[in-house]
Amino acid sequence: MPETTSRRRFLQWSAYAGGSAVLGGVGLNQVAPRIWNEPVRLEPNESCWAGNQAPPNSPLSADLDVDVAIVGGGLTGLSAAYFMRRASPGKRVVVLEAQSCGSGASGRNGAMVLTMTADRFMSFSANPAIDKRIYDLTVENIRLLASLEASTGVDCQLDTNGALQVLGSPDDRKAARKYVERAQSVGMPVEYWESPRVANAIGTTAYEAAFFDPNCGQIHPMKLVRAFKTAAEGAGAAIYENTVVQHVEEGREHVLQMQSGRVVKARSLVLATNAFTPNLGFLRNAILPLREYVAVTETLSERQLASTGWRQRIPFNDSRTAGFYLGLTRDRRIHIGGGSPHYAFDNGPGNAGLERSHSAQLRREFVRLFPSLADLPFAQTWSGIVDWSLDASPSVGCTGRYQNIFYGIGYSGHGVNLTSLFGRIIADLESGRAESWSPYPFVNNRLYYVPNEPLRWFAARSELAWYELVES
Repeated sequence: MPETTSRRRFLQWSAYAGGSAVLGGVGLNQVAPRIWNEPVRLEPNESCWAGNQAPPNSPLSADLDVDVAIVGGGLTGLSAAYFMRRASPGKRVVVLEAQSCGSGASGRNGAMVLTMTADRFMSFSANPAIDKRIYDLTVENIRLLASLEASTGVDCQLDTNGALQVLGSPDDRKAARKYVERAQSVGMPVEYWESPRVANAIGTTAYEAAFFDPNCGQIHPMKLVRAFKTAAEGAGAAIYENTVVQHVEEGREHVLQMQSGRVVKARSLVLATNAFTPNLGFLRNAILPLREYVAVTETLSERQLASTGWRQRIPFNDSRTAGFYLGLTRDRRIHIGGGSPHYAFDNGPGNAGLERSHSAQLRREFVRLFPSLADLPFAQTWSGIVDWSLDASPSVGCTGRYQNIFYGIGYSGHGVNLTSLFGRIIADLESGRAESWSPYPFVNNRLYYVPNEPLRWFAARSELAWYELVES
């Protein structure tokens, strides 16, 4: 679920609002985790990608003693397991997934494969050299995804035709022009497109211009999960599904208590649970879990597709705060996601009313972009939780009293690509091969502090309401 530059401004304002609230209620902020402890909530994956979920493995049925326990069977966890076993075939690695692999954000997202990290997307830092290095690294990782298709025999439907960020306001267009000029000067092959070229590629005439990155693309998310599951098991990792980790006792040797009563002991622990990491008692103040909504059409006829003018299978997202993102599947379905995200108190579940409201919002935007399809209904709608950091920067690293807990978090809409990159990094950090990653700012990045409930809810809902007002 892709990030926009203006949404980054929303998150930063939330940080300031949250910080102010904390100053006014330090005592409540400290006691809140004991009052509102986030429970484990498992939601079925109802996305259009879910039909390609691999058959689930059996639950854990015996106690285990392993080298590495990975909690979470999404892209972060499966890729970490694969890279660990590939580098160290004798290492005992187990993946513990509460539902089926890909049931979380990894298997229900907007399918865009983006370069960069969200905080540096269309934005240079004070160190352009490291920005270029991150760009090259994320481009390289997309090529790795292509090689994974070949090695596993799983067609992930990876298309690298590029991606567009479409630009609405004069300020966004001006900023994009400046960014493209600077990016091209350091060797990044990005482009600025005027309206006629945008319309020729994606049909809609709703935008004046766009930023184009030829190294981005789109993928079938659940097939990518399936490929990494195949690769991890092929490398010798053990994967147990429908196995809920209820409690973690941290130590030199971690003790993981399953909901079933089974126990796993591990020297290293990998938290690959993204937005649900606070459920295990870790990194509660590092991320803001936002619920985003997606919908997909039935398969379009050749005539319907021609009427849209969408001639190239290039996905796109827009630069508004409550931005939308769209893609065209190989079987001619259009999916649209985004709009106003939702923050639920204590990372609570969605509900039917919210689903209808957000589906209507997606519908209005869909018809605005493609009026020729005004009578075409959505075939499915779904939602999922995304782990946003307050400045949209991710973090991968090591934590804990004994520095034996590893994590990847804060993907902020760039997770389809970053998850497997961070899986590689986690594997190296756990094995003591950290040197090559030390120059990258996302390694052991200390994320902005997110206040506890109810201050977190107040800050997030206030800022969401403000942006909904100014962009309505």
